[in-house]
Amino acid sequence: MHGDGEKSTVWRLGAPPNYDVVNKLFEEERTKEWPEGSLEEKVQRLLKTWEMEMVHKVRPEDQKSVHSQGFSASTNGMKPLTRNEISAIGGYNAFLATTLPPVHRIYDPEKETVESGMSTFLTAFPRGFAIEVLDVYCGPPRIAFKFRHWGYMEGPFKDHPPHGQRVDFFGVCIFHVDEESKVEKAEYFYNRGNFLASFLSAPAAAASASGCPVMRAN
Repeated sequence: MHGDGEKSTVWRLGAPPNYDVVNKLFEEERTKEWPEGSLEEKVQRLLKTWEMEMVHKVRPEDQKSVHSQGFSASTNGMKPLTRNEISAIGGYNAFLATTLPPVHRIYDPEKETVESGMSTFLTAFPRGFAIEVLDVYCGPPRIAFKFRHWGYMEGPFKDHPPHGQRVDFFGVCIFHVDEESKVEKAEYFYNRGNFLASFLSAPAAAASASGCPVMRAN
């Protein structure tokens, strides 16, 4: 993030993000340790880079993990978004897109800005939100894998006070990649309701891991 290739990059917060704290969390609590150079390790590295760029890089042309033309990303089978659309609304709001009526939304991405979305989750997770790949089901050019996201709610989420417990959620993603392993299309499937409910009270053990990772009601 600090090399010559990033000299002209426009960062959302004015400078490259510092991942020291969340990397420490990742090393301490990851459940898988993939051999360097293995398919799983390569997919995990691509996933981390992709998420970082979606959240922290302002301009689509600065995003090196995705294909320069025709990229799209979708969540739970909803309408795919282009790079420009994701950059305009922010990675958090794109990932938390929903068809639920506004009255039932714990977090309403349609009312959030890029800045407010980032602030909400950076405040709730002061140590960051780590991610790991748990399984890779098939390799390129269509990579299907299971992932785990986790962090500790040590800050407030909207009007909800911190409970200090770990928030885990699990999902499945499909990356369609080109011959240079750049993502052309990303499809995420996870239980949005279980994830957001974890901010309202301390999550029960393994609650987020049970059942199908695809949300039954978006």
